[in-house]
Amino acid sequence: MLVNADFHIHSCFSMASSKDMLISNMAPKSKLKGLQLLGTGDALHLKWLDIIRESTTCSGDGIYTADDMDFVLTTEVEAKSRIHHLIIIPDLDIAREMSEKLPSKNKNVDGRPKTRLGGAEMLDFAHDYDCLIGPAHAFTPWTGMYKSHDSIYDCYDKAPDFVELGLSADTLMADTVSELKDFVFLTNSDAHSPWPHRLGREFNQVELDDISYSSIKKAFKKRDIKANYGLVPNLGKYHMTACTKCYKLVDPMVARENGMKCSCGGTIKKGVDFRISEIADLDEPSHPDFRPKYVHLMPLAEIISSVHGKGVTTKFVQGIWQKLVDVFATEINVLIDAPLNEIKKIDENVALAISSFRDNSIEVIPGGGGQYGQILFKKEEKKPKVVTLDNF
Repeated sequence: MLVNADFHIHSCFSMASSKDMLISNMAPKSKLKGLQLLGTGDALHLKWLDIIRESTTCSGDGIYTADDMDFVLTTEVEAKSRIHHLIIIPDLDIAREMSEKLPSKNKNVDGRPKTRLGGAEMLDFAHDYDCLIGPAHAFTPWTGMYKSHDSIYDCYDKAPDFVELGLSADTLMADTVSELKDFVFLTNSDAHSPWPHRLGREFNQVELDDISYSSIKKAFKKRDIKANYGLVPNLGKYHMTACTKCYKLVDPMVARENGMKCSCGGTIKKGVDFRISEIADLDEPSHPDFRPKYVHLMPLAEIISSVHGKGVTTKFVQGIWQKLVDVFATEINVLIDAPLNEIKKIDENVALAISSFRDNSIEVIPGGGGQYGQILFKKEEKKPKVVTLDNF
């Protein structure tokens, strides 16, 4: 069975997360999105584990169900060198024991616990409990594994179970790094709120025998990810090297020569695009036979917001979003499968925008420094200049 799965989100207990990140909100919103399987996030936080137990019914083999939505236990841990690791956990009892054993001072405060364990220690810790583990948003400049290591094996000593690409990278970029040719790639939302433009903004289509932890583990081992769906990478807020204060895009060589300080006084952060170019050993991506297609998309509400110039959460945008979902059942159906002529009957501009994603004809103002990129739907709009030695 093909399952749309988003394995990386956060609960209401994580820093900067919405207080509405509760099972009772996630379940119905995820169904409207078109997901069948959602990570719980924060599964080492004891209060969150209590809420999961109270809010769901155990469907067996590590799956917890609420409002016809299936959840698997997941967590993100910040370990040595501020590297983030994503872990998928077999069941609640194991999660509780792991929480008790993980050396961490803030695990009862923040949904994303911090520990001084290194990557190899984290891998052994996770595997001791039959968990799946891999680097979260592997290339991002603040907390990605490759910010501190030139090789995944420098971090883990041996192969983890997957690599999460993050919002600022895709398969075309990652497959220029030859050491990743044997790894399953995951694309997840890292959502901090239950809005459908956050949940499932990136997701995986996975072939499972059934919805169970054992099937998830088997699918990863067999590399049965059938498709990755995610943002155009230059929409990601850390795609390009840019200032974290004024968001000006800066040539990486210029940034380095100026000590990663912008002329405005802000700090320049190395972009995912440049970081991958530093570690890449292939001029062109080389996809292994098992590598699935990577489909670029954008949350439907953000498309509506962009073409109409209205806020994502306004009644106007949400009204059009609801009309489309009412007709086509889920947001994913609208973005991927719905006939364009039928979408046009509801909103012609939205249909044209979705068409541009499907035929890869969109133009993007790239993101960087913590600011998301923007879609160009009008040809007369101008792209920003990258700062060079001549205009720094």
